[in-house]
Amino acid sequence: RIGFGSKPMRPHNMTLVMLGAGLLWFGWLGFNAGSAVAANTTASLAWVNTMGAGAAAMVSWLVVEKLRDGRPTSLGAASGVVAGLVAATPASAAVNPVGALLIGAVAGVASSFAIGLKYRFGYDDSLDVVGVHFVGGVVGTLMIGLFADPRAGGSFGVAGLFYGGGFDQLIRQFLGALAVGIYAFGVSLVIAWVIKRVFGWRISANSELAGIDQNEHSEIGYDLSPVYYTNRVQRTLVLSKEDLADDKTGASK
Repeated sequence: RIGFGSKPMRPHNMTLVMLGAGLLWFGWLGFNAGSAVAANTTASLAWVNTMGAGAAAMVSWLVVEKLRDGRPTSLGAASGVVAGLVAATPASAAVNPVGALLIGAVAGVASSFAIGLKYRFGYDDSLDVVGVHFVGGVVGTLMIGLFADPRAGGSFGVAGLFYGGGFDQLIRQFLGALAVGIYAFGVSLVIAWVIKRVFGWRISANSELAGIDQNEHSEIGYDLSPVYYTNRVQRTLVLSKEDLADDKTGASK
């Protein structure tokens, strides 16, 4: 995006962000508990663990923000919830509720720091897929090797390190995460190359400044809002000529 790294790019509508996080949280219950394909104890455990991990990650993310930045934010709460839900997905039926709380807490802390990597390495990750989904998923996958409870229906009798199972399952989880990561990276690289050759990765600078909705659909989400017509404050990112001059993406050329 034009201005990435030099302009704050906050969500333009925090109300919709919080609403979306709530909808995700509710839908994730069906995602994890529904994977049991039955109304049984495994589904119940997955439901409880999903709720617990999401809540724990939200709290731990807010604690990091308070200690690091001086104040917690609504955006941090929403991001923490998603990080916890992601971490709970591989582990929801394989650990007990205490393990789910610990997994969520670790995922919230890890993801809250990982989102800053995009500024360090210069990749524009507007959805924080790397910081939240990748890191949260890896945390949840690896920590099964620590907290897998042989009494949980989804663990198939496997015990994690803290339940007397030794390092065997932790090593298996690491190798599995590594294999999936290599596969996903390779396939994504091929897809990205095809998209670049066929469509291109970027839209024009004019389309980006006008808004993708206007460019792709010939309409704007706030056309019916009186604020749009009176104050024209629908944009939260204001770009200047200097931003275009400093644009490193090439979209403004």
